[in-house]
Amino acid sequence: MRDMTSTLDIRHRPPPAVLSLGFRPFFLLGALFAALMIAMWVPWFLGLVAVPSAFPPAAWHAHELLFGFMPAIMAGFLLTAVPSWTGRLPIAGWPLAGLVLVWLAGRIGIACSAHLGAGAAAGLSVAFPLVLAAAVGYEIVAAGNRRNLRIVAVLLGLAAADALFHYEIWQFGRTKLSHTAAVALALMLLMIVAGRIVPAFTANWLKQHRPGALPRSFGAFDVAAMVLSGAALLAWVGLPLIESKPWGRSLAGAAMLAAAAASILRQARWTPHRTFAEPLLAILHIAYVFVGLGFLLAGLGVLWNDYDYATAGLHAWTAGAIAVMMLAVMTRVTRGHTGRKLTAPAGTVVLYAFILVAAVARIGAGLHPE
Repeated sequence: MRDMTSTLDIRHRPPPAVLSLGFRPFFLLGALFAALMIAMWVPWFLGLVAVPSAFPPAAWHAHELLFGFMPAIMAGFLLTAVPSWTGRLPIAGWPLAGLVLVWLAGRIGIACSAHLGAGAAAGLSVAFPLVLAAAVGYEIVAAGNRRNLRIVAVLLGLAAADALFHYEIWQFGRTKLSHTAAVALALMLLMIVAGRIVPAFTANWLKQHRPGALPRSFGAFDVAAMVLSGAALLAWVGLPLIESKPWGRSLAGAAMLAAAAASILRQARWTPHRTFAEPLLAILHIAYVFVGLGFLLAGLGVLWNDYDYATAGLHAWTAGAIAVMMLAVMTRVTRGHTGRKLTAPAGTVVLYAFILVAAVARIGAGLHPE
């Protein structure tokens, strides 16, 4: 009887805290990995250290930001948010540990790809977004919450972009479409998720602290802005295929400038100017500003065939919109799911200042590389 009781206790024992919700392991490991990447990439690029990867330093840096760090933070958010969307229990314990191990295997595989070979490294890397899409998709379908399947489509697109990245590197020694496809998919996911959480969080905070105008609810304008942004991003990704046409650059550039205007107008409907008193909320709006700025700079780069503007636009999206939004979501989700007050302490505000300085500096370096 005592042995049976012990066995039942083990079976029903809650998982370790680090495996109780998706944000705990993935936010932690993703953030540590991002710092490790910079610590490795800079001396590697300068020839001071060697890494047993078959990728050149710049390609490894791009790949691991887009397909290593970024999916880890996506996983942390989605595995924490999906239970709220579906009403189902979160993926925790050993299943969550399995997802973490799949992600770690991909990072080790890319770092050691010179020894593993192209096929094995690609398989280990692509496995994570596929497994994550399967896990998230199962939860959504089981709950009958099919409108969120578009998130699964983005994850599957990310897996396809990762596979294409490997193919382009092995065949051409550089990427042509895959890195821009990954950025475009990340931006689409950002715009989908931000369209849900930013107005909702803003409305909840304003009702408690500043009665008055509230963000506009999702409607036809949001749908039009998303469709236009998706079309502009598709033209941006496909630019190498259409730029030789007389209308190629003009069409892509015009679409991107129109998407910039739509993004700015869409965000204005969320009353961002009323949120500055709470940094934990304001940073979400600040991050979204970089979406419109990226469309503007990248669109001008396409129209003028200007490399500096194109680079600045790319980094407005990556170092600006994606990185700042990730940090904003990580800090809010962490506080919300650990029972802390939804306000940013001084240390978190300092983090926001640092990431914004980094984003602005990287955009500035694109515009004025000298």
